[in-house]
Amino acid sequence: MTPVAPDLLVVGGGIGGVAAALAAVRLGRRVILTEETDWLGGQLTSQAVPPDENAWIDEPSTSPGYAEFRRRVRDYYRRNYPLTSAAAAAPILNPGLGVVSRLCHEPRVALAVIEEMLAPWVASGRLEVLLRYRPVAVEMDGDHVRSVTVRRADGTERELSAPIVVDATELGDLLALGDVEHVIGAEGRDDTGELHAPETANPLDQQAISWCFALEHRPGEDHVGDRPARYEHWRTHVSPFWPGPQLSWTDVDPISLRVHTRPLFHLRPTPDMPFDLWRFRRILAAENFREGTIDSDVTIVNWPQIDYWEAPILGVDEDAAARALAASRELSASFLYWMQTEAPREDGGAGYRGLRLRGDVTGTDDGFAKAPYIREARRAITEFRVLEQHVGVEARGPGVGSEIFADSVGIGHYRIDLHPSTSGRTYVDIEAYPFQIPLGALLPVRVENLLPAAKNIGSTHITNGCYRLHPVEWAIGEAVGALASFALERGCPPRAVRADADLRDDYRRLLSDRLGVTLQWSEEVRTHHWKPDPVDAQDVPVR
Repeated sequence: MTPVAPDLLVVGGGIGGVAAALAAVRLGRRVILTEETDWLGGQLTSQAVPPDENAWIDEPSTSPGYAEFRRRVRDYYRRNYPLTSAAAAAPILNPGLGVVSRLCHEPRVALAVIEEMLAPWVASGRLEVLLRYRPVAVEMDGDHVRSVTVRRADGTERELSAPIVVDATELGDLLALGDVEHVIGAEGRDDTGELHAPETANPLDQQAISWCFALEHRPGEDHVGDRPARYEHWRTHVSPFWPGPQLSWTDVDPISLRVHTRPLFHLRPTPDMPFDLWRFRRILAAENFREGTIDSDVTIVNWPQIDYWEAPILGVDEDAAARALAASRELSASFLYWMQTEAPREDGGAGYRGLRLRGDVTGTDDGFAKAPYIREARRAITEFRVLEQHVGVEARGPGVGSEIFADSVGIGHYRIDLHPSTSGRTYVDIEAYPFQIPLGALLPVRVENLLPAAKNIGSTHITNGCYRLHPVEWAIGEAVGALASFALERGCPPRAVRADADLRDDYRRLLSDRLGVTLQWSEEVRTHHWKPDPVDAQDVPVR
């Protein structure tokens, strides 16, 4: 039997890709979804990054698909884990009690939930998921994508096509393979006028990547592995903008740029340092579970000490990119070895030899994430580009709020958070107002049937810092999946939806009425940029 041709091809099974596919199948479309690893979910799963969210994330304004995902994660723990009575009764259950989010959870639980959400559509045949396939070629026909070729590690290839193609890859791979207009690195202030942009463009100014890993601590045991080959380099090298070697508890506060020291475990918390590194991205807190269930907390190491900024991975040849990725992984391995053998402890000792990698948590043999945490991709040149002037508090002025977009397709919020970069720049971490996602930032200037749906939308190097996080990427993917479905239903290219006011309004009604998407923050929220987190005892901002 000849398979039914898909309406939509989604390349990249990260957060944006999953959201795009889910929105499209729920609107009656047939979809093929491909993913380079064997886990769907991107940042949430294969990259092992607990959600970075905003202070309003548990309110009804959150993207409905992402809200469903979060609800299902909590339900998963309530159904399957022996929680304490206090944890079971908590309306906002946080399995790890981590600081970075109200929902710090295991990557494999996120994977289970994503597979649950997609299961009925896979069973119906409306959704086909191709795992372990990466894109290797794009065939263009003028201003249209004719096909995308994907390949497995064993050399198996498939040439895929659909009326509309979505690039939801972590690095914007289809933009490069199809020679679609895009930028990398930092735009210049002479182009964008942004307060915090460099004077001139620098394509090789790219945010650090991080190779995360999962750890537990078993005091009295010895889990020290082999010393990494370049351990001494990471132990002694000091970047000009950093206070010392990265193998240290000393780093830089992203907002104030003050040097501070945060230990792995706090014996003596202080008002200025209320939590330790262990708690920051902890995904399993033993205290949440009945005695005898969880022997040790589990935390995810995604801290400044493993930010790799020595070399870029975009705009260089494949060998150079591969070397940078390998060096990032070695930095993470070196930091682990340092923590196990040399790290100063608050009790006066050195090293925590009982630190043990948890490969079962990351779905790998070695305990490291399946893929590096990518903060910055190729960005499509689109009909509209989101600038710092649209969302930045300093750029817009106090109390003004973010720009209101007539073509808004969703909302989000996060600080403009840029990690140290390959150009030798330290953090750029500045306040942003709760913002909208403009449709114009999802429409490439030339190509008619390709839509970006991840960190590759029409943002700048600066605004990427607040549009790149988990819930925003979901909202972007959700809008793209709905846009593709709407354009196919109306028999028009996606860009026509923005060009025609009636089509645009009908599409926005589809988002709000059928999918429940919030298109605009309340005025009270839009003009604010932070509120205390009621969940955390120290009122630490959710970052």
